[in-house]
Amino acid sequence: MAISSSPRIAVLGAGPVGLEAALYARALNMPVTVYERGRVAEHLQRWGHVKLFSPFGMNSTSLGRTAIRTENAKHELPGDQDCVTGRDHVAAYLEPLAMTGQLIECLKLDARVVQIGRAGLLKGDVTPKRGERPFRLLVRDAKGDERIDEADIVLDCTGTYGQPRWLGEGGIPAVGETAARPQVAGGLEDILGKDRPKYAGKTVLVVGAGYTAATHVCRLGELAAGHPEQWTIWLARGPRSTPLPRHANDPLKERDRLAAKANMLACRGEGNVEFHAGSTVESLVTLGPDKGFTVTASVAGKSMTWNVDRVIASVGYSPDTTLHRELQIQECPSTLGPIGVGTALAKQAGDCLTIPPLGPAALKTPEPNFYILGAKSYGRNGQFLLRAGFEQVREVFTLIAGNPKLDLYAAGR
Repeated sequence: MAISSSPRIAVLGAGPVGLEAALYARALNMPVTVYERGRVAEHLQRWGHVKLFSPFGMNSTSLGRTAIRTENAKHELPGDQDCVTGRDHVAAYLEPLAMTGQLIECLKLDARVVQIGRAGLLKGDVTPKRGERPFRLLVRDAKGDERIDEADIVLDCTGTYGQPRWLGEGGIPAVGETAARPQVAGGLEDILGKDRPKYAGKTVLVVGAGYTAATHVCRLGELAAGHPEQWTIWLARGPRSTPLPRHANDPLKERDRLAAKANMLACRGEGNVEFHAGSTVESLVTLGPDKGFTVTASVAGKSMTWNVDRVIASVGYSPDTTLHRELQIQECPSTLGPIGVGTALAKQAGDCLTIPPLGPAALKTPEPNFYILGAKSYGRNGQFLLRAGFEQVREVFTLIAGNPKLDLYAAGR
């Protein structure tokens, strides 16, 4: 689609990738609307007490920095090598970017896109002219009022943080988990901050073997220093006695520090931490809001039961695919992201830092002019970095503009 055709672009999500996509469109003088169901960078603000592993230089773009400094030459940005918290990143970069003259009029906050379809077509209608029909977006505002908006191109940048996965074996709910779900923490808890009263002196079950679980366990260990009666039970599905892998000469120093500390807690039992590898949750029975749980798990083939005060599910997230159920989107069977990105990721091995750009072709879906970008494109694959999302933005606009050499980031590199 040529730039001169001025397609109406709808960006779903005002997070890091969504804002960059909208900024790219505005730089090309394309009309764009950004729909955000909450605040700017809603997901980042929810876990904003945690420091990012990657430095600021990897989490911002030349286009974004220029837009902010053009608006306010005195605005101070973090250094390229600084690792800041999510909240600091929002305050220093994302909110100022959203408030620039290029984007502020494009933002529709408290506007949830409920579902997307094609004008006059159903999912099963096969026609080469699907791309000629506009998208119909069912939008719901903060009061619950609904309307239909139209767009020629949709960029879904909604992420995955709002859809935590289940605890039970095989990825399905454990017995009783569905009823207990409202009492289970599925995001990143602020254990040393606003959530401290919920965890101080309590027995806490943490499930998961990734960096989110490690963050929880390390902070619970710190909290236990002042509460000797506190106890953390850490369950991991894998067989490793040290749950987190470490990378030789890891350039992400914050990641390595977290892995080292979490592995020490798991192996030595310090910080009142009890670690069990080879574990799967069999049942999770709630005793009522704030009254605790009875949890049974298989640990190395043996059944164990605990009574705990809190449960934290750090088992990852899944993309919400209900948005595009009436569109022709082919999903990767293992990640639930779009098949092109999933297939390209399956060919990569190693750490997230070594994954190369996947190319514009990976972003194409059977539904013309509908693209999934950012963490949602990776689905259940946890290797996503913001810099990969920015590269996707560059790549998708080479498709939209019909110019494979288009690169608005190049000038600032």
